[in-house]
Amino acid sequence: MLNVGDAVPDFCLPNQDEEEICLRDIKGRWIVLYFYPKDNTPGCTTEACDFTAALPDFEGLSAVVLGVSPDSSKKHRNFIEKKDLKITLLADEEKSLCQTFGVWQLKKNYGREYMGVVRSTFIIDPDGKIAAKWEKVRVKGHVDEVKSKLEALQNNQ
Repeated sequence: MLNVGDAVPDFCLPNQDEEEICLRDIKGRWIVLYFYPKDNTPGCTTEACDFTAALPDFEGLSAVVLGVSPDSSKKHRNFIEKKDLKITLLADEEKSLCQTFGVWQLKKNYGREYMGVVRSTFIIDPDGKIAAKWEKVRVKGHVDEVKSKLEALQNNQ
């Protein structure tokens, strides 16, 4: 798993419109990269809606918000249209970025074990290093916490 201070390896993934988004193209800005298990599920919908509602605040902090899940670009497009989301969602169908960040893990639910995405959020600084991270995120209040941390990090530069 990548930790605070680690450089993020370059990555490229398709977004909901099947346009390739690469780290090298957005480096130089603050990036809020959040990983979530699945489109159109209750917790993931709440988180995506919360990030959408807070998007003007993040843009005011010169930050780009990217959501990542193993769902396809087509599923992301459906999710965005259904929930009127304004954030960019990246399709990590091969789970390569999930594995790079260490969020593809063994999970347990009702006695069943399976591999899945552990809800996690990372703030990447303009130099491409991890400035903050949250693992096993609880959705309620999370977006405000991320926003506060981003403001604190920017004030300490």
